[in-house]
Amino acid sequence: MIFLAKLLQAAIGAGPLDEPPPYRPVVAVSQANQEPSGDVNAEQSNTDTEKQIVVHVPVETGTTAIEAAQAIWGKKGRWLVIAGLCLIMIVYEIDNSTVYIYRNYAASEFKELSKLATLSTAGTIIFAVAKPPIAKLSNVIGRGGTYLIAITFYILAYIIMASAKSFNTYAAGTVFYSFGQSATNLMNDVVIADLTTARYRAFGISLSFWPFLITPWTAAFMVDSVTAPTGIGWRWGIGMLAIIMPFCASFIVATLLYYQTRAEKEGLAPRSKISLYEFCSQIDLGGVMLFSGGLALLLIPMTLVATTPSSWKTPWVDALIAVGAVLLIALPFYEHYLAKHPVVPPHYFANRTIILCCLLIALDNVGFSATHTYIYAWVTVARDLEAREATFFTYTNGVTQCLVAIIAGIAMAKTKRYKWVCVLGATIRLVGYGVMLRLRGSENSIAEIFIVQLIQGIGSGMVGSTLLIPAQAVVSHAEMPQMTALVVCFAFVGGSVGACIAGGIYTGTIESELWHYLGNGATAETVTALANSITGIAPEWGTPERTAVNLAVSSHMLKNNLLPHSHLKIVHGGHEIHDIRSSRAFGNRLYRITIHA
Repeated sequence: MIFLAKLLQAAIGAGPLDEPPPYRPVVAVSQANQEPSGDVNAEQSNTDTEKQIVVHVPVETGTTAIEAAQAIWGKKGRWLVIAGLCLIMIVYEIDNSTVYIYRNYAASEFKELSKLATLSTAGTIIFAVAKPPIAKLSNVIGRGGTYLIAITFYILAYIIMASAKSFNTYAAGTVFYSFGQSATNLMNDVVIADLTTARYRAFGISLSFWPFLITPWTAAFMVDSVTAPTGIGWRWGIGMLAIIMPFCASFIVATLLYYQTRAEKEGLAPRSKISLYEFCSQIDLGGVMLFSGGLALLLIPMTLVATTPSSWKTPWVDALIAVGAVLLIALPFYEHYLAKHPVVPPHYFANRTIILCCLLIALDNVGFSATHTYIYAWVTVARDLEAREATFFTYTNGVTQCLVAIIAGIAMAKTKRYKWVCVLGATIRLVGYGVMLRLRGSENSIAEIFIVQLIQGIGSGMVGSTLLIPAQAVVSHAEMPQMTALVVCFAFVGGSVGACIAGGIYTGTIESELWHYLGNGATAETVTALANSITGIAPEWGTPERTAVNLAVSSHMLKNNLLPHSHLKIVHGGHEIHDIRSSRAFGNRLYRITIHA
């Protein structure tokens, strides 16, 4: 861990006291048919250009606090923050690698596997819509206080899920879990963004996920041991995290709170005592309600409609979608005319860099989620893999993505360019989806289905490491958390849409596929049981009935695999990344996108 901490230190900056100089908040506003700004690194081209102009950005209490803390913590404080990040990332990835798998066993125990996509989508929605308010909260109460709130939600979630007596209670626990995970995920990125420059930020953020190179493999043994007939069971698998998580998180929480308090005592940061009205104004309570509420009301009906017998004919579905659309339409007007500290500043809507980053990351996650929501259930049933091997398979994509993202971050830091990484990654992703149609079936070899995951992981690592940095680089430090939240929010909105699509296909086709392949000899009870559980229901491996089940599940997966095949062309040119410590500009060149569905 010491070596990796030193590597992260190198990614964060040239030295322990290498702090950013004062800067003026700027915002990139797109202006068509305009001459390039006077940037010495600008390249002549006919593509659209951007100009950097100065605007007033209100600074919240927490933003001042973290900047003051950075000014006084020196070498020791920086190392403590890095060590704290390493510890919390280790336990975060252990949690991320195991709780997701335990969800399959929990749903199977409650005989509700068909609701897995609904649960996954609901969790993703919460994960997404919680990010903007969390970002604003971190700008008001500080990074340490926000971490503390996140860990509190984690602990509540573990207790509720581990002690659940019904699927509904377990689902309630996932609400707290999704909020805690969302807050922790965002704060990790925000703290790294606080410490890094635009040139090295992709490398820094990618490197912070180094535990994921190890935890999925160790988690596979953990899950296999926990879920074995003689194991402690998925409940204790979740419950023990209620002890591990707060212990590991305490280091970074204590460090950040200590230096924030010290900065306040030395008069470098304002005291955090503010009125209730000012607090609501600084977190932009109205904007948060419009944004988060609008997204939730738009996405929740799409999730529930997959399990509703009358589907889109249900009256409340249209009503909720209409209300959600109205709230989102009202958002830019509220932010422009009423909000003093907007969660989504109006100039974001005019910035093509921000819009494209959000759009591309959302589309990428739609395809991924649509093809991976039921992948663990598929590989367990159709390929008869044990829990350990199934976990290896499930996380091959993510581990490859993490490793490639670190390499891509180094490449971007060295070349000062990111577009070629994005375009190459998108091309590899498209190839991966094509290969998926041929190599993800019940009759393909184990090597072939793993190859698909490797190809997808390579593409994901290159695309995912490039789409956050441009958006961050065109905003001020005060707006960094909410910009990070916005882009990541769109990523998970795309993921929730993909999971919703996967759930709709599963609930709408799996039983008919089972009837088709099992024939008239099957009973309604058997078909329903097979559709709702992966444990103890499937026929013996090698029997004609099991072969029929394998073909039915694989046929369902094939329908999901067809979804992401849209052609995406990015017309691009050279695009340099400038160190934001000397310039807030990310470059003048934008890429134009044409989508052919």
